Amino acid sequence: MAVLVAQEVPTSSSVAVTHGPAGVGEARHRMRAQLSESGVSDTVADDAELVLSELLSNACRHGRPLRHAGRSAGGGDEGDAGGIRAAWRVDPSGGLTVEVTDGGGPTRPAPARPSLTARGGRGLTIISALAKDWGIRDSASGEVTVWAHLTEPEAVRSAG
Repeated sequence: MAVLVAQEVPTSSSVAVTHGPAGVGEARHRMRAQLSESGVSDTVADDAELVLSELLSNACRHGRPLRHAGRSAGGGDEGDAGGIRAAWRVDPSGGLTVEVTDGGGPTRPAPARPSLTARGGRGLTIISALAKDWGIRDSASGEVTVWAHLTEPEAVRSAG
């Protein structure tokens, strides 16, 4: 279920990522380390890593680089060094929002229905299965942000 609601993730949890596959692993490792320090469960962190990978891959494949990458997780201004911005935030209830912002592209992000033999096209379907909700936010400057909100699976919450 896609929910189009504007949500903001603080810049203290964001990182400029190279527009291309090289930055995906680095962003995943950085997010995982911060989530571990924040006490996020392995279940949510595992899902978040997959969601971040899918969002970044989609941004590299379908979006243009950002004009300015913004601030990194370390707080320094990296200018055009990134090309894509990845961010995450843990909310007080233990939920986690992951988002990726790119410079927009010729098409809108939408779940696809690929054939069984297709090599791609499953990313947003995977995100829909893992996330409680997700959506798209457009900016006046043409940037596109796709976000996903993850929570503990109901079975894990009930057992705890």
